[in-house]
Amino acid sequence: MNSPEQLILASGSEIRQTLLRNAGLSFDVTVGRIDEETVKEALLNDGATPRDIADALAEAKARKVSMKHPGAMVIGCDQTLSFKGKLISKAQNIDEARAQLKEMRGERHKLLSAAVIYENGEPKWRHVGEVRLEMNNFSDAYLDDYLTRNWDQVQYCVGSYMLEAEGVRLFSRIDGDYFTVLGLPLLPLLAYLAQRGVIAS
Repeated sequence: MNSPEQLILASGSEIRQTLLRNAGLSFDVTVGRIDEETVKEALLNDGATPRDIADALAEAKARKVSMKHPGAMVIGCDQTLSFKGKLISKAQNIDEARAQLKEMRGERHKLLSAAVIYENGEPKWRHVGEVRLEMNNFSDAYLDDYLTRNWDQVQYCVGSYMLEAEGVRLFSRIDGDYFTVLGLPLLPLLAYLAQRGVIAS
């Protein structure tokens, strides 16, 4: 297969950009802006699972950017949180974050991180990584302090935590790939890029 003319990440996520740069990749960033809430609502009405939704949102972002950049390889990404089979979306405010975290306290949930690659408006590769996480029985007092200290950073994160920061203290067990927790199934993605000759292997 021929290598693409350009590699584009269709995500404004700083952590995803950092992960790819740290892996030695050269790429451009073009955010694939879609109406995520409308897409999610339609998918939920059709009975889609949180895994399906992560995959569909990643694909929609990749497709949108790919249509404007023929010849480029476009990586679309998205992450969802599944708690007792239910989709948990990003909290709209600190009170909603507190309610979500109290509900998940002492329980297990899943993070699903999807990546989809498009070229010339067509899907070429996709992967959804899954991580299972168990939360501590943290106190209300610690939860309030945690949110006060960290809300500026975690308000953009599903689940209102960043495992690479203080959010790790909310957990007693994590089963799965660390990069998937951060929002990118990096190892399968790198394996595909190496197979395609985009990166050396």
